[in-house]
Amino acid sequence: PPPLLEPLFPPQPGASPGFVERVRQHKVRLEWVRAEPAGLRGAVRVLNLAYEKVVSVRYTLNGWASCADAPAAYQPPGPPDGITDRFAFLLPLGAAAAEATLEFAVRYRVAGAEYWDNNEGKNYRLRGRQRVPPGTGLPQDPDSSAWIHFI
Repeated sequence: PPPLLEPLFPPQPGASPGFVERVRQHKVRLEWVRAEPAGLRGAVRVLNLAYEKVVSVRYTLNGWASCADAPAAYQPPGPPDGITDRFAFLLPLGAAAAEATLEFAVRYRVAGAEYWDNNEGKNYRLRGRQRVPPGTGLPQDPDSSAWIHFI
């Protein structure tokens, strides 16, 4: 079974009050993340400063001894606020995530400038745990599925 990634931060920052104002102030903010069998899927909101923009996620599973960048793709139609754009990403994580801590930050490059969302300097962190396969939990009584007849 795929590893379970447990966010060590609120997994839906975009649902909190004042989110669009934080995007306006900082230019880029993580909107939400969700652990899936294929990896970590999420969305980022950026302030629409120019037509051409590049959004990516830099992540590590080994405390920044090495890292990788995953591109984020524009998601039309844009949010109804009229001032932000949404980008989606997928961090492809394998079995290595089961016992590791995933850390990531979001990078937004636009109009010759670069902006980061690194969770106020703490990075976004998720703890990996291997899922317990069904049937390997508490031992069951071998006769627990047997029928009992009373006459």
